Amino acid sequence: MKDNFSSGSHRYAQFRPTYPAALFDYLLSLVPHRENAWDCGTGNGQVAVVLADHFDQVAATDISGSQLASALPHQRIDYSVQPAEKTAFPDHNFDLITVAQAIHWFDFTAFYQEVGRTIRPGGVLAVIGYDLIRISPEVDAVVDAFYRDVVGPYWDKERRYIDQQYRTIPFPAGEVPTPVFVNDVEWSFEHLIGYLGTWSAVKHYQQQTGQDPVELVYPELKKRWGAAEKRPGRFPILLRVARYDHC
Repeated sequence: MKDNFSSGSHRYAQFRPTYPAALFDYLLSLVPHRENAWDCGTGNGQVAVVLADHFDQVAATDISGSQLASALPHQRIDYSVQPAEKTAFPDHNFDLITVAQAIHWFDFTAFYQEVGRTIRPGGVLAVIGYDLIRISPEVDAVVDAFYRDVVGPYWDKERRYIDQQYRTIPFPAGEVPTPVFVNDVEWSFEHLIGYLGTWSAVKHYQQQTGQDPVELVYPELKKRWGAAEKRPGRFPILLRVARYDHC
């Protein structure tokens, strides 16, 4: 798994979006038992913290110790640096396993083998993500051009899985149909700029050119944003779920 997010991990925690409460309500409705959960690729722990309100214990793993250092502490969360594909967890331990905006970096075959080993019969795997923010046609046009034309050549090849809404990733048997979810946000212009700065392609651009590509679109974005202090936005949620009835 590539580690694109150790640098600037505090900005990742500050500017990346969370997930809607309705999504978690749905996932919890699928889980018959709520003893142990594993949030894999937890980053700053934003999903793990929500799960900790509903499970006796949450294991939250990431390959980035820097990301985990920015995670919110919780008495029911055990943070640890471990790869998704090989962990120290016991067999058949988890009722729910979540992966949020991270599975496209994994070795799919090895990860699904680890899920099959560590999940309990009847347990649920939830693969979660989000697509590009939608704010308004005029703002979206600048964000889309920035995504495609400015930093487009600097995206890792794995990014295509998000562009394809996770529909093209390999996925285990036992997939269940899921509702459609959207994450509604209300952001300032500065928050949007901070969010763009967390993109891995932006970091690659900076490393290879020594320049910040966000500065190239800042004036036009600011013009199209207008005078509003905050504007509503929407993140389309990506979601695939599998139930492991036999492990």
